[in-house]
Amino acid sequence: MSELRVVDTATKEKPKRRLWLWIPTGIVAVLAIFISGFVVWAINPGVDLPAITQQNLQSTDTVTVTDSAWISFMPTSAPPTTGFIFYPGARVPAQAYTPLAQQIASQGYLVVIVKPPINLSILNTTQAAPVIEHFSAVQRWVVGGHSMGGAVAAIYAENRPEEVEGVVLLAAYPPNDSLLDNDIEIASIYGTEDGIATLDEIDASRDDLPTDTLFVPIAGGNHAQFGYYGEQSGDNPATIAHDQQIAQTATVIVDLLTAVATSN
Repeated sequence: MSELRVVDTATKEKPKRRLWLWIPTGIVAVLAIFISGFVVWAINPGVDLPAITQQNLQSTDTVTVTDSAWISFMPTSAPPTTGFIFYPGARVPAQAYTPLAQQIASQGYLVVIVKPPINLSILNTTQAAPVIEHFSAVQRWVVGGHSMGGAVAAIYAENRPEEVEGVVLLAAYPPNDSLLDNDIEIASIYGTEDGIATLDEIDASRDDLPTDTLFVPIAGGNHAQFGYYGEQSGDNPATIAHDQQIAQTATVIVDLLTAVATSN
């Protein structure tokens, strides 16, 4: 009489079930590695900030600098009534824009450079809000930024029009036409040698901005020279000195801040 053999089907299925249990774990692990790599990439832009950025973090006779949750540049001449909040470009440390901020603040305007999470302004578009709340004595505000930071500034102006009276775009343009009908001061400043925000892209942005937007070309300027963080991949060489590009940019921004400060 042949033996009856009992097959333990539950035991045979276990390896297959275990495999399916490992698949979600593997996906989570891959995502974790990807996210970790992305964070490391964003936090470490691979640039060495030049000495001038540290020099401009120091207070002077005309400007008091405070480096904390953000970097503020407070004029010492008189309490400012108009302020400028600046969003850095993607993967660019806030300190890279201290020379520009010093020049603007020395003309009597509060300047605040926000510090985006992992150096990406798009991850927190409302960073201007706590700045405005903190400096409650300031009556009028202009927001601006470089590259991605400029787009974020436009988003902030779109979402909080009651707080903003001006927008400054440095080698940047808004993500849509939401500012088209806004009655605010807007300046688009760009370098003629920019290889990132190209002349064609800047020209196309005219359709998304009010007809009275001030478009200011910096002859010979490129993308990276709006800050001090070295050369940028994909950019073109500038044919103008770095300090000249910053000085011309500061002049345009100060003129816009003056227009806002003296408006009714």
